[in-house]
Amino acid sequence: MKGFEAYMKSILITVEGPIGIGKTSLSRELSRAFELQLLEEIVYENPFLGKFYENIAEWSFQTEMFFLCNRYKQLQDIHNDYLNQGISVVSDYNIFKNTIFSKRTLTGENLPKYLKIYDILTEDLPQANLVIYLTASLDTVMKRIGLRDREVERSMDVSYMENLIADYDEFMKAFEKHHPEVPVIKFDCDDLDFVHRPEDLRYVLDRLEPQIRALKA
Repeated sequence: MKGFEAYMKSILITVEGPIGIGKTSLSRELSRAFELQLLEEIVYENPFLGKFYENIAEWSFQTEMFFLCNRYKQLQDIHNDYLNQGISVVSDYNIFKNTIFSKRTLTGENLPKYLKIYDILTEDLPQANLVIYLTASLDTVMKRIGLRDREVERSMDVSYMENLIADYDEFMKAFEKHHPEVPVIKFDCDDLDFVHRPEDLRYVLDRLEPQIRALKA
């Protein structure tokens, strides 16, 4: 954003919400507007993802472990290469999403085993200074997933997506209660399309700018 100068203090901003809601698109815009280093999660390189959408019970543990290990490595690198050097970062995910997805997909002994590994790996990782939460109805989310037409998502179960949206809402309410020190800014994407409507993007950036300035001051 014009006139938005760099500060010495580095912060981590994460953008979260259900699949297909626009996290990566918004993160890229924030990176450009506020001169932030961009971190994009590794998704479609996951060799288990296509099989996961076809048979969640069979491939959930392999899928979740791949995501956890890759996100752990990414955040380690971001911490060492950018945050520790005074460079602020915007990420199109927060690592807490691993717990949201795993509690929906893992069953039996796999869930406590996975959560134990998660706790160990994330203990010393950098935490977000600001969480941007994108939410929308099932109809909106499924429409946007359909528009981007990614082959791996074509077999996605609608009921899985519906449950995931509900899981996100429940998790974020708990997160705000237990982490009052971390501001959460929520945008309802049923009413916003910052990808195709410049005025919607301007609204989002204008709302976020004071919070980002305050955190970096």
